[in-house]
Amino acid sequence: QVQLVESGGGLVQAGGSLRLSCAASGGTFTDYAMGWFRQAPGKEREFVAAISWSGGTTYYADSVKGRFTISRENAKNTLYLQMNSLKPEDTAVYYCHGKRTDYGHEYDYWGQGTQVTVSS
Repeated sequence: QVQLVESGGGLVQAGGSLRLSCAASGGTFTDYAMGWFRQAPGKEREFVAAISWSGGTTYYADSVKGRFTISRENAKNTLYLQMNSLKPEDTAVYYCHGKRTDYGHEYDYWGQGTQVTVSS
């Protein structure tokens, strides 16, 4: 079972950049497709970006396409989210997500979240 710990959140002005990291431990990192989700106050958790186990395939929400980049470094068991051109509407708690599929069963794992606040 993998444990996920996010870091890198903080307060930034609109137009600025942040890089989030997610350190994985306790499992085989390459067994997991990874992703980022976020949840703003009063809203449901929403998908931000995802990446395949090899890093060869990525997916983005339309709202972040062209501004955010997801990547992973399997040798370091670490997932990243580079966020550029940040907007106030990007303010949310960002969660790292890992998904493993085993004989048709899906297993989901979440980090504790890291706060990102973008001031206007």
